[in-house]
Amino acid sequence: MLNRLEMLRIFCAAAESASFKAAATRLGTSPQTVTRAVKDLEEAVGEPLFHRNTRQIRITAAGERLAERARSALLDVDSLFAHPASRSDSELKGIVRITAPSTLGRQHLLVALRQLALAHPGITLDIRLSDQLADVVDDEIDIGLRLGMFRDQRLVARMPTRVGFHVVGTPELVARVGEPADLADLADLASLPATGLIDRSTGRAWPWYFAEGEQFSPRCAAFLTDDPETEMEAILAGLAYGQLPDYLALPHLRSGRLVSVLERYAPAPWGLYIYRSRRSPVPMRIRLVFDALVAYFTDKGTAPVP
Repeated sequence: MLNRLEMLRIFCAAAESASFKAAATRLGTSPQTVTRAVKDLEEAVGEPLFHRNTRQIRITAAGERLAERARSALLDVDSLFAHPASRSDSELKGIVRITAPSTLGRQHLLVALRQLALAHPGITLDIRLSDQLADVVDDEIDIGLRLGMFRDQRLVARMPTRVGFHVVGTPELVARVGEPADLADLADLASLPATGLIDRSTGRAWPWYFAEGEQFSPRCAAFLTDDPETEMEAILAGLAYGQLPDYLALPHLRSGRLVSVLERYAPAPWGLYIYRSRRSPVPMRIRLVFDALVAYFTDKGTAPVP
């Protein structure tokens, strides 16, 4: 019978492979050995770790949780046998490539990572800001941040906080054109001007999101831009109503420069996800940056604001 440490190594390889056969090829062993190790581990933990059929395997939720803990444990075991100087040179020096939504990244990434960067001058932070979703493999990204749904099983992801959205305008705008009482009022763009944020991948404005899946798409927007901060400035100038995320809206709501309308129709807050590749082992510099970002946004509670 395999020892528990070896079972965990085989299980982690299977969790990162499309099949037990692929895991066996990667490990230089037989598919039967992988199958047996996974079965023994399932018996040890008392629950299934993979869904199996004749064509593929798919890791279960319990398997995901165990795989993440197992990778961390195996990394700690391996580090016991690494020469300290070698570990420092290879894992705490080098580039960590990070991508994030443009406005969120500008407002938060340097704040989140300043202390880590000062403590580890050998780590080079390569930050690329874009509102398009980056692929950690194809785009050679180590860590990414994104808002919204996240179901990519190829990646390790954490959701440390959620971000709400608000339809906002200036008090002067409310006094001039009135306040929408419900979603039907938004269709009257002649008296209720709206901003539109252009999706650069489609050239069309993103819809506004509301509770129960309702959406609103300004057809004759008073102001259009592909930059969230420019949209915010137009709203602050009193040109139109717009929908902004917490990290743009809340400081101005607190100061009174903006007021929120249609709050009873607000959508459920979106998850803010921090993700990285499942490849193993994870270099210590990437793990440190990943953990620092998770800790920073967790400390922000439900709304990451400056």
